[in-house]
Amino acid sequence: MDHVQSHAARGRTLVIGAGQAGLQVASSLRELGDLDPITVVGGEAHLPYQRPPLSKAFLAGQAASPDLTLRHADFYDLHDIAIQSGMWIDSITLDDENGSSGTATTSDGETIGFSRLAFTLGGTPRRMSVPGADLAGIHYLRTIDDATALRAELDAADHVAIVGGGFIGLEIAATATAKGKDVTVLEALDRLMARAVAPEMSRFYADAHTRRGTRIELNATVTSFHGADGRVTGVGLSDGRAIKAEVVVVGIGLLPHTELASSIGLADARGIRVDQAGRTRIGGIVAAGDCALTAHPVHGEIRIESVPNAIAQAKSAAAALLGREPGKPPVPWFWSDQADLKLQMAGLSMGYDHAVVRGQPGSEQFSTLYYRDGEIVSVESVNSPRDYMTVRRILEVGGNIPVEAAGDLKIPLKDHLQR
Repeated sequence: MDHVQSHAARGRTLVIGAGQAGLQVASSLRELGDLDPITVVGGEAHLPYQRPPLSKAFLAGQAASPDLTLRHADFYDLHDIAIQSGMWIDSITLDDENGSSGTATTSDGETIGFSRLAFTLGGTPRRMSVPGADLAGIHYLRTIDDATALRAELDAADHVAIVGGGFIGLEIAATATAKGKDVTVLEALDRLMARAVAPEMSRFYADAHTRRGTRIELNATVTSFHGADGRVTGVGLSDGRAIKAEVVVVGIGLLPHTELASSIGLADARGIRVDQAGRTRIGGIVAAGDCALTAHPVHGEIRIESVPNAIAQAKSAAAALLGREPGKPPVPWFWSDQADLKLQMAGLSMGYDHAVVRGQPGSEQFSTLYYRDGEIVSVESVNSPRDYMTVRRILEVGGNIPVEAAGDLKIPLKDHLQR
């Protein structure tokens, strides 16, 4: 990298984090007509790539590394976006504590001057600290290098244990089960995906994975990992049992990268505080993606880990960097592909007081609609894309579906949208 002094880079936007959100900030700045220099710095030695396929198609051997690349190298040349891969920012110094201009120092001692700053740092998997946690064969999945290492060991394993029953854990479990492995999911809470879905959907997915051959253990507290010759052989539980495993994958949450933002007073361990447009308290400094702790009008401060949120928030953040008022915040939406079950969600079900099931869960094609004070707030659909898309649109325009009509299959949901 060329040595770039702070005083020579007034007008430069520095994007720290080269994932989905970081690339979107840079791309959106160009789409909005910004011609100033843009530098995107990422710690991985890869161009920006998609993470969702890592636990599914890539792990199953149905996709290769080049298939995951978000943009080809010529895109960055064409749009004058400098990508600095395999590099990390060690420190940030602002020229003024209330201004966005300053200097970033990289891990190899170089400096990058900037006048605008975007934090799109993502996070790192939460680690376990129980005895045996450093044994070979215990994996965490966040990067393409993680997935490559896991894929190689998974192919040779007979018994696989997944610690954590969230999206990542269940997606990996489904992939491993489809490969013919003996798979056990160990979830410390009393239901699956507790942070993301309502209890009704948790129960369905526990049953669905069990039908496909995956063992689901709820209220399962991991107290140790057993090993021989430096390699994991099993997982010890608080009830004294040991689950046999040659490969263990831990998926117990994400810790946002906040150290840099904390050093300039913009974050704590929970995330980088931003408004719904991705703006921090310092004009000209924004944050987007998994590291951002967003002010929500109903639910307070929340951190949403999803590709759609990263993209939407990055677009708003780019507009904010140019002094433009972003549009209305989009309705949050998510998805998770687990075996042949496609879960699609729109809105946030937190704080709901009534749920209506539309269709038959036993058919593995149904939706659950969630209400608060008679107003629809979210939908969770399994293999029901029409329900999902219709409710998402109703949420976007501020409409409603009467509670008494939501479960009536004779009335298409689109009728409520037309009204």
